[in-house]
Amino acid sequence: MNVNQQPPMASPYGQPQPGYGQPSYAPLGGGYPGPYGPYSGPATAYQPGAPQGYSTYASFPSKAVAANPVSDLPSPLDLGSARGPTPVSTNQAYSQYAQGDIQNGPPPMDHSMAQPAHRPPVSQPYSQGAMNLSGPHPSYPQQYQAQPSMQQMTNQMSGMQVGSGPLTSTGPGYAPPPSSKPPISAAYSAAAPPSYTQAPPPVSGAPSQPPPPSEPAAPQPYYDGPPPSQQQHFPSSPYSGPPPSSQPWAPADSRQQSFPPGPPTPAQQTFPNSAPPPVSQASYSGPPPSSQPGPFPPTFAPPAQYPAPQPPSQPGPPPFHSGPPPQCPMPPPSMSQQQANHLPPGPMQQPPQPGMQGGYPPQQNGAFGQPRGPQPGYAGPQYPGQQNYGAGPAPTTAPTQKRLDPDSIPSPQVSELPAVQKFRHRIDPDAIPSPIQVIEDDRANKSSEPFTTGVKGQTPPLVTTNFQVKDQGNASPRFIRCTAYNIPCTADMAKQSQVPLAAVIKPLAMLPPDETRPYIVDHGEAGPIRCNRCKAYMCPYMQFIEGGRRFQCGFCSCVTDVPPHYFQHLDHTGKRVDCCDRPELSLGSYEFVATVDYCKNNKLPQPPSFIFFIDVSYNAVKSGMVNIVCQELKTLLDYLPRENPEVDSVVRVGFVTYNKVLHFYNVKSSLAQPQMMVVSDVSDMFLPLLDGFLVNVNDSRMVIESLLDQIPEMFADTRETETVFGPVIQAGLEALKAADCAGKLFLFHSSLPIAEAPGKLKNREDKKLVGTDKEKSLFQPQSGFYSNLSKECVAQGCCVDLFLFPNQYVDVATLGVVPVSTGGSVYKYTYFQAEMDRERFLNDLRRDVQKPMGFDAVMRVRTSTGIRATDFFGSFFMSNTTDVELAGLDCDKTVTVEFRHDDKLSEDTGALMQCAVLYTSCSGQRRLRVHNMAVNCCSQLADLYRNCETDTIINFFSKYAYRSLLNTPTKTVRDTLVNQCAQILACYRKNCASPSSAGQVSHSHSPPLGQLILPECMKLLPVYLNCVLKSDVLQPGADVSVDDRAYLRQLLSCMDVSESHVFFYPRLLPLVKLDGGSLPMAVRNSEERLSKGGVYLLETGLYLFLWVGANAQQELLSNIFGTPTFSQIDPNMTSLPELDNPFSQRLREIIVSFRSQRSRYMKLMVVKQEDKAELIFKHFLCEDKSASGGASYVDFLCHMHKEIRQLLS
Repeated sequence: MNVNQQPPMASPYGQPQPGYGQPSYAPLGGGYPGPYGPYSGPATAYQPGAPQGYSTYASFPSKAVAANPVSDLPSPLDLGSARGPTPVSTNQAYSQYAQGDIQNGPPPMDHSMAQPAHRPPVSQPYSQGAMNLSGPHPSYPQQYQAQPSMQQMTNQMSGMQVGSGPLTSTGPGYAPPPSSKPPISAAYSAAAPPSYTQAPPPVSGAPSQPPPPSEPAAPQPYYDGPPPSQQQHFPSSPYSGPPPSSQPWAPADSRQQSFPPGPPTPAQQTFPNSAPPPVSQASYSGPPPSSQPGPFPPTFAPPAQYPAPQPPSQPGPPPFHSGPPPQCPMPPPSMSQQQANHLPPGPMQQPPQPGMQGGYPPQQNGAFGQPRGPQPGYAGPQYPGQQNYGAGPAPTTAPTQKRLDPDSIPSPQVSELPAVQKFRHRIDPDAIPSPIQVIEDDRANKSSEPFTTGVKGQTPPLVTTNFQVKDQGNASPRFIRCTAYNIPCTADMAKQSQVPLAAVIKPLAMLPPDETRPYIVDHGEAGPIRCNRCKAYMCPYMQFIEGGRRFQCGFCSCVTDVPPHYFQHLDHTGKRVDCCDRPELSLGSYEFVATVDYCKNNKLPQPPSFIFFIDVSYNAVKSGMVNIVCQELKTLLDYLPRENPEVDSVVRVGFVTYNKVLHFYNVKSSLAQPQMMVVSDVSDMFLPLLDGFLVNVNDSRMVIESLLDQIPEMFADTRETETVFGPVIQAGLEALKAADCAGKLFLFHSSLPIAEAPGKLKNREDKKLVGTDKEKSLFQPQSGFYSNLSKECVAQGCCVDLFLFPNQYVDVATLGVVPVSTGGSVYKYTYFQAEMDRERFLNDLRRDVQKPMGFDAVMRVRTSTGIRATDFFGSFFMSNTTDVELAGLDCDKTVTVEFRHDDKLSEDTGALMQCAVLYTSCSGQRRLRVHNMAVNCCSQLADLYRNCETDTIINFFSKYAYRSLLNTPTKTVRDTLVNQCAQILACYRKNCASPSSAGQVSHSHSPPLGQLILPECMKLLPVYLNCVLKSDVLQPGADVSVDDRAYLRQLLSCMDVSESHVFFYPRLLPLVKLDGGSLPMAVRNSEERLSKGGVYLLETGLYLFLWVGANAQQELLSNIFGTPTFSQIDPNMTSLPELDNPFSQRLREIIVSFRSQRSRYMKLMVVKQEDKAELIFKHFLCEDKSASGGASYVDFLCHMHKEIRQLLS
């Protein structure tokens, strides 16, 4: 089973999409000659910027950061406004291995990214500071770092004493958390820690926790309290937060958050200095190496920073002085070292769980290598439930250096580290920002009231929140979502912050039943009212003057006369008295009926046509695809798109079968039987018949059904294995040209087109190129043939949807060129099996045929003076720099637009954008759909960071990165993402989280560099960015094919924000009580959140996984599967049995509901714990370390912290 085979999704068969009868699309006023030329102000060179203010989500009350950027409470952990406890799955004990590696992505891209100062090759000298650390703390010189003198190290060691007094920094009742969490391990280098002392207890910490009643655990080789020899010590800031794992975090009132400096890592990673290179390296303080395995993760304390974990003093063990640290330099990391630095959680460890991936020796939490024994020379403090290990002499030598492979992702391996260094203090995963908590808080705060769009610059609810929209002058967030709703006034400020300024536009989005579809406005032969200069359409931003006789354009300030038929008087406020009666004057989204001037060749368009091309080669017939398609089309033709469900569709249809020749069918209504015409000269494709090829379904129903019955029989015994592909699209294009209409081609194709014909392809799959600079060639088309063909298709309005059924390499990167360029879609069913994949394929096909769409579309985005649209992402074609041309545009497609400054903006006026889409509806009417959006402008970075939307930023970053793969090595793409994210957060840390930004005079309250402080609305940026970096496209596992990566790359290019959110951070629901209409609260995507006694549903946007724990209760199994025993569950089932009990009914309702929210049908896979399919399931647990080397969330957060500190220093 291929991990990346993605099930498309369809709407329920036989039911028209909701809102069918209503207009769904709009035309555009751009792209026409003469008077319609766009005005775009003076252009200036601009480098991509990052955000500067931040927006608090609804769940986080917003206060001006400047007022109190850093709370004066002592704990350096700040999560933002106070809220309830983090959701934690009840059972967290199961399997805490496989957490860890960090991988630094590719070096920054060197195009279109801002170029900060290059980072010097050496880091700053190590500065010893007063540290409160327990346990041996040797300081290892980093790669590229000056080696500290023996005197410095001795001085530093002298402060490392574990006192025997009671714990003071964590508040009353401190005890190690009872739940076991996987340790963190980051493959990043540790730098010199900041020096600061232990802070007093926080004023309002999390509730105190009594110590868990447990005896010291006997040492176990794998999951138990880790033997100290595996422990690594890193410099870090003292920990001053309450004990985390079992406590709810109560974030503070301030909107910024800080995180405990993550665990540093032994080797420093170098970044190529291509694009935004990091500035000089700063010392990095990770979680302090305490001498025990992590019962001190940082927790969220009320103040505004995340404290670095601090070694506590415990009564009992004698004070410990470390001897002189080893002097040898640290070995540079290499690719094989990736699995290092894993520490098992501290107290109350679980024994190893069955079902983990076998074949490796016992490891510490997923690290490969020998089990690590007790650490010599250490008699550390004892904690409840944890073994105290004896002392021995500390090692004084380290292994010799290994050469660093530039293409490898550095991460030290356990066996190569000095024993004293094999311990890392772990951060509690509950003490870092939780996506689930943010989603739940937003739901609680923003789902009850309708979101009204009348207030300029307000951030909408998250895509995961169910909310109702009331259009009051700005487009609904279902049509447009912005990365920032308060944009910088100047290009310099945008460049400084590095927050991308972009909008994700979904012009024909479907709206829920309780929201009104855009109204259609018909101005008759005169057509829509427009600005004389910039050609913007009439909208709420136009200002009427001179008693209503003229209006001033909100985009270019040009004054235009109001046509006499449109004149209306103004009221005492200067508004037209008919303002509320006209959608274009009061709403953010509406449609105009376009006149003949907006049509090709000044001729009104014909209704569109659908042509079905069925591959009848040996593979296609044998897999059952041909039979399934022919049977389905007989009923599906009744559900062709229409605007009024009461009226028959006017879409005409045609049929062609092909292998290495093409068979056209005459299905004219007057015939008794269909006629076949064969075209064997595929090098010069032509249409053998005009009359009878494209027909109305109702007129020719008998002939069509006869044809669809005969096709499977005709080719049942075929032995032809070769196929063509280019001539098939050429044939469809010729047919649409002959009928003088736009339309859509549905291609059902099975294999690489190797037959002699235009567009013939060769197998060029080469796994050896993966990870090299030539890898980008795998994503580029083999030749220019399909690019030229797609240009012709767009000119005719010929959209192509491709359904692939491959059993081997088919070169999706090349076959997908025409669908992607024409606004079409690619669906892929690898190793298609009729009984297993039939449901998914048919649901995708039904939805694809039925969904509302527009044809022959042109989109233009206009902006007010000061910014302009400079870059576009999606499935379309552009023949110039302003017009986005789409042969087809359906309700699922988005176009992402990036904006740059070309002048200064004013805080008073803000910025405006207008997206206009000119298209032909499925009934053949030419229309313009207009969406308007106004955002605020700011001169303070804090305002920018207060009004950003992380989900949209991630959507933009992923599209930018995936497109960059065509021209840039993958490693460079990854490094660029990491670097830009670090710059965004470093800019916030520097400008919005310091005393100067709050007007404070004293610098004594400045948060130390050891704290990671995140803007409230961007606190999930690191976890989501890590999911992008670990995606199969940017970091493929060994089992991910080149075709899968090309497919996912194309799929993401036109995803909306809600789809990309679940694609990168899947939804994991524990199926406990399914009472009532509400869903159970999701848990975080980590294996440690799974309980052996539970059942979980995981939604990835392309798949649904039902994970069943080995110890699940009999009653639960009976309710879901109808069998009481785990062993009797059939892992091959793709649908649940319909059992007559409330639990089964509710679970099936949830699955139907999830599928209805996605554009592709999600195939259900049942995964039994310890089954081989569990590896696929675990691949989507994105907070854990991935098998392909991707970092865990905790590790990546630590790495980001290190990058930020380097930029700040």
